[in-house]
Formats: sequence, C-alpha cells, structure tokens
Amino acid sequence: MNRENINIIILFIGLVLLQIIVLNNINFLGYINPFLYILFIFIYPIKKIDSILILLSFFLGLSIDFFSNSGGINAAATLFIAFVRIPVLKSVIGKREIDYSSITLKRIPFIKTYTYIIILTFIHHFIVFGLEYFKWNDFGIIITKTFLTSIFTIILIMISFTFVPKK
Repeated sequence: MNRENINIIILFIGLVLLQIIVLNNINFLGYINPFLYILFIFIYPIKKIDSILILLSFFLGLSIDFFSNSGGINAAATLFIAFVRIPVLKSVIGKREIDYSSITLKRIPFIKTYTYIIILTFIHHFIVFGLEYFKWNDFGIIITKTFLTSIFTIILIMISFTFVPKK
C-alpha cells in the first residue's frame, strides 16, 4: 500500500469522525448544518479509478447515514456527486478531454475550482434535503436549507483547502 492510499484512508476516516462527532451537532438557526465530509470527493485524485471513488463515496455517505440515522440520503447524494464529478469538472474547465495524470484542483485556476465546488455542493445539498422532506409543499424549506447550508459548507471547504498539501 503506497503513501497516497494511506492518506486517502486517513482522510476518509478523519472526515467521517469529524462529521459525526462535531459537525452533526451544529444546527445553527435550524437551517445550517455543514456537510464537510463531501470534501473527500473533491480531494480524491482525479487520476485514480472512478469506480473506486464511486464505491468509497457510497460507503462515505452510508457511514454518515448510519451514525445520523438518515436512511440513505447521504449515500445517495454522495454517490451522485461522485458520479457527475468529472463531467462537471470538464464543463467548468471548458475542455472535452482532461489530462488525468497532471490535473489537480490546485492546478486549476481558483475561480474554476470555486465554481466546481459550488456546483457539486449545491447538487449534494439539494439531493439531501430533497430526499429528507420529499414533498412539493416543503420546496421553500428545501431551497432555504440547501442555500444556507451550502454557503457554510463551501466556506468550510475553502478553509480546508489551505490545509491540503500542494501535491
């Protein structure tokens, strides 16, 4: 097992523990509960095999669901954003083909990285809250929670990027 795989395992476990122990207990104004665990999908190397990311994303969401008693909504949302990660990245960068061996989020211009994170975070949160409420009558609550929680999550993700090594 190489160093990169060990770092991925540590990141996976660390984000699950941080989400379960600390962030799930934050519920500011009834709307803001950050989901920092999706940082794993953003940081996961693009050059790695996508099927492994999809499997890890499912287990990541399932771990959060297990400890949050949320019935699989986090697993569905993380699985979906892991699946659409590369097409969203291609559309944000504006290229049809990506050189998987050399591209990282640190090498992409900041505004494109920020746009990529915003899009996937809003998609994730909309799926989570859409599945949580699952009624057209609660559409306003779904949008409000999606917007407010996404803003707080994006801020935490951008702060977290300062702690990620340049490699």
